Amino acid sequence: MTWGALLLATSLTPAWAQDDTAVTIVLNEEVDVLEPCMATRSNIGRVILGNVNETLTELDVRGDGGLMPRLAESWEQREDGSWRFNLRQGVTFSDGTAFDAQDVKHSFDRVFDPTITCESARYFGGMTVTANVVDDHTIDFVVDPVQPILPLLLSLVTIVPAETPIEFVRDPVGTGPYAVTEWSPGQQIVLTRRDGYWGAAPAVTQATYVVRTDPAVRAAMVEAGEADIAPTISQDDATNPATDFPYLNSETVYLRLDASQAPVSDIRVRRAINMAIDREAFIGTLVPQDALLATAIYPPTTQGWNPDVPVPAYDPEGAKALLEEARADGVAVDTPITILARTANFPNVTEVMEAIQQMMQEAGFTVELQMVEVAEHEVYYSKPYPTDRGAYIIAAMHDNRMGDPSFSAYFKYHSEGRQSGISDPKADDLITRASAATGEERAQLWSELQAYVHDEVAADVLLFHMVGFARVAESIDWTPTIATNSQLQLSEIGFRN
Repeated sequence: MTWGALLLATSLTPAWAQDDTAVTIVLNEEVDVLEPCMATRSNIGRVILGNVNETLTELDVRGDGGLMPRLAESWEQREDGSWRFNLRQGVTFSDGTAFDAQDVKHSFDRVFDPTITCESARYFGGMTVTANVVDDHTIDFVVDPVQPILPLLLSLVTIVPAETPIEFVRDPVGTGPYAVTEWSPGQQIVLTRRDGYWGAAPAVTQATYVVRTDPAVRAAMVEAGEADIAPTISQDDATNPATDFPYLNSETVYLRLDASQAPVSDIRVRRAINMAIDREAFIGTLVPQDALLATAIYPPTTQGWNPDVPVPAYDPEGAKALLEEARADGVAVDTPITILARTANFPNVTEVMEAIQQMMQEAGFTVELQMVEVAEHEVYYSKPYPTDRGAYIIAAMHDNRMGDPSFSAYFKYHSEGRQSGISDPKADDLITRASAATGEERAQLWSELQAYVHDEVAADVLLFHMVGFARVAESIDWTPTIATNSQLQLSEIGFRN
């Protein structure tokens, strides 16, 4: 631990000086909003998802329980393809009001209201879903086309009271075991365990979240007793087997290409970008040794994964030849392209992007690099895209821990997808058919889509399936999971004697 890291860490009350049932968690980037319908975004979900706001269902990532009840006690698909959910009774929100089916309907309708842009809406692309209240504790969902995995999709819709306005809120109200008791932007967020929670009382009574963008500082804070958990540290800092834990990470690092803008609109240019990058060179250097080279936007554990899709070969000379061919046909291949990447998105992100910039320049591209904060990155990442943006590539991480490509495919590759860079009728058709299919047919269609967007469309530059590292104080009984990048439930934390 460096002196600089130690000095930066000492701006907090030491963890050992706090209540012995309170924890301090140090995150890698600022939380810009605490809006429940944005909880599927990693920096927000780590704080409120499952802690303040709950969902009808949840996926068991620590065991083999599969899809589990949360605010819904049970569900069934009816003969007409609709789904009926039976809601948990005796549940109250943190403001004291009772939870019922009207809250579920409002929460769902709010996600899709056109006057606000909710992150969780993207998972329901290409379908029409209507929530119908049957009684106080029963609600039906009618889906067109029929969705066999709707209960899994609903694990991403957070529930808020029916009185919640159709606008982003600063003080979220939820049914979870904690309430937000302080939010000082740029300083800290505090969650406090509340009375009246329907489930078992968690061991943690209070959690304080702070942000340090330097992974070495985050690791140093836990080592010095200034924090209890750092969910994201670098491999270089993960040196203590007693406190440092590797974990399977559901995040995929990639470059999103916009096929509607020149020169990226030419498929030869998109293929040249893929050929210009030496992915292998990053493994074990700037990227953890156990990271996998990506050939899909979701990890290999996902249904329909196609093992026959190859990693693009590193071929800078071939990339130059493609650019020359495109230039001869009048494509403006010398147009400057800006790589936009999020600051502190993952350890060594700046160094990784600088290396990619250099590789692309050596292959003949004119490339600039711009590191931006979360809010500015989102302007370019999601539609409507800026019309005066010039040529740019978005560097991003995408999280799919749900085991099905539907949590990625529509909004990443469909013509109407919120973060799609392509408009391709065949891709649209494959996504539509796969989303409605079941069993082997579903897996086969997703497998076909993976090969098509990768090999024939060159829709993006897939880089790495990441491995994460967390540092946990020895006094804390908690280990990370595949969900840790997007969710950290305080109820899963215990204390060692």
